[in-house]
Amino acid sequence: MRRPSLSSAAGILVSVVSLAAVAYWISRQSAPELPHDAAGFAWLAAALTTSSITFACRGWRWHRVMRLAHIPHRRRDAYALTLVAYMGNTVLPARGGELLKIGLLGARTTARRREILGSVIAERLLDAVTLAILFVVLAAVGAEGLPEGRGSAAAVGAVLLGLAALLAAYLRLRRAGRFERFAETIRPVAYASKIFARRHGAPLVALSLVLWCLEGVTFLFIARSAGVELSAIAAISVVVIASLFAAIPAAPGFAGTFDAGIVLGLKAAGVGGGEAVGVLLLARIMFFGPVTAVGFAVLMLGYGGLRPASRTLHRTSPEDEELLAEQPPGERGAEVAAGQPGARG
Repeated sequence: MRRPSLSSAAGILVSVVSLAAVAYWISRQSAPELPHDAAGFAWLAAALTTSSITFACRGWRWHRVMRLAHIPHRRRDAYALTLVAYMGNTVLPARGGELLKIGLLGARTTARRREILGSVIAERLLDAVTLAILFVVLAAVGAEGLPEGRGSAAAVGAVLLGLAALLAAYLRLRRAGRFERFAETIRPVAYASKIFARRHGAPLVALSLVLWCLEGVTFLFIARSAGVELSAIAAISVVVIASLFAAIPAAPGFAGTFDAGIVLGLKAAGVGGGEAVGVLLLARIMFFGPVTAVGFAVLMLGYGGLRPASRTLHRTSPEDEELLAEQPPGERGAEVAAGQPGARG
């Protein structure tokens, strides 16, 4: 699975331009403010704690998505491979951590890799929709940490409404028997995303909102460690804008795009000079350093590095059987068949 070289080249170009702009901005600021006393390091320890909780919740969320999509797996693989994926996204191009996660889990389940891909896409959709909603709400109320002006919030809100309308129209046409061939093609990948239209999806959306608020709290603690006072709303706003910038294709580690988002958010929150430089450097280290180190250790010690792993099959759990029993008979039969070893190919 390889992305086109043109896309990779465009990502590198975006990172080079963004990094150059950030470096030029840093060169015009005073020396950065960094933690230098016990209180500062205590705030960093608090940031590391909340970040660890966030990654644990992300691992549980992926486990839950796969459980609802009836993908046989071990719970510990969901937690461990979440760390491996974030490590891979930091050091590999084109979000290679997601492909690494799919490949490693694919060797340990009867599910097809396209079904695992569907669970990963469902996670990314959760994050994208949650970030867009937070951005619209925060921009609409004029929260600190976001650029002034409500035009961008209106534009994002209009896009969300447009996508919702398109989805509703597609579902209505599907019930009328249209797009059957298209539905057959995308069904293995899109099945995991269908859970959001059921009662099981609402808690996952709520959890995603909590996750991004926790990311904001982590950033708040990072800023406090450098002596910068931010409100919780401003910290969440900075994280939201930085994460939206990080969605732009770039070099590994979201080089340049994430940093530009942090700088823009801090400027909107009224933080500049050496204080902003210090928070930027600490955010880059704290958000990417620990998870990269831990993810690499998990990959090497728990999954044998990049060597091919033997395929370990896992049958559907009792909890999966209960969920299957709640589905319509026609859909349940297809999923039960798919859950048998060898049936997923």
